[in-house]
Amino acid sequence: MPHANHGAMGSLGSVLLTALLIVVAITYLRGWWNLRSTPISISGGRVCSFIGGLFSIWIAAASPLALLDHELLTVHMLKHLLLMTAAPPLIWLGEPVRALMRGLPRNRQSAFHTQAAAQKIGHFLGRPQVGWLAATAALVLWHIPPVFALGMQSTAWHFVEQSSFLATGLLFWWPVIQPWPSASIPDLSMILYLFFATLPCDILSGFLVFCDRVIYPVYLPSSRLWGFSALEDQQCAAALMWTSVTVVYLIAGTVLTMRLLSPQHVHHAAAAREVRSGLGALQHGD
Repeated sequence: MPHANHGAMGSLGSVLLTALLIVVAITYLRGWWNLRSTPISISGGRVCSFIGGLFSIWIAAASPLALLDHELLTVHMLKHLLLMTAAPPLIWLGEPVRALMRGLPRNRQSAFHTQAAAQKIGHFLGRPQVGWLAATAALVLWHIPPVFALGMQSTAWHFVEQSSFLATGLLFWWPVIQPWPSASIPDLSMILYLFFATLPCDILSGFLVFCDRVIYPVYLPSSRLWGFSALEDQQCAAALMWTSVTVVYLIAGTVLTMRLLSPQHVHHAAAAREVRSGLGALQHGD
């Protein structure tokens, strides 16, 4: 019965979420259209990235695949990956704050105050320690067996679980992508940030892969319907998380490393050192 109730209420939730995502997409596209002839216009590639992020959310929470997360841990883990690892960077790469703000109807004065408030909030939420702690806490908390079971048995808590994965994923990727309005953070710091972020995932994935017993008994009855045991399902889910997170973080770290070692970056760093040394010489002369 819990699965049936979840399916019935999940259908209504899927319709509402789909409608919400469509409204967000329309608002974003309206803002992108309004910005097209301004100095802060958004490229078509970024638009595709944002729409891809919304589509990832839809697959994870509103598509027919989403209803299978009560049957297979592998599907459940795939949803987590879409909400935490795929959708957030795609959304931030689309520069959504500017587009959404320009897509909403408002007068110039309120827009000015909204931008100032957005910059303050963005600088606070963009702190690496905030993103790392939030994402790690969500990952660990929702994989504790009693808490995991709560999310599987209650539609309300299941919604809270999925929302927390998406919210903490957005917080985690904010300082990496650094969309407007973010404070500039050195690429080297972000490379270390990504490295340390893999550790909680590696520990959890390794435990689930090499554990010789089923950690989440809720999947014991249903996994056999798919031709393999709950333990095999658990190992597959953990291997999926381990591999996917490692690959995504490695790609992000490689991009940051290439940018860090690029001639343009080296030139800017040398210029900054010359300015600092010049100021130091002036102060010493005074």
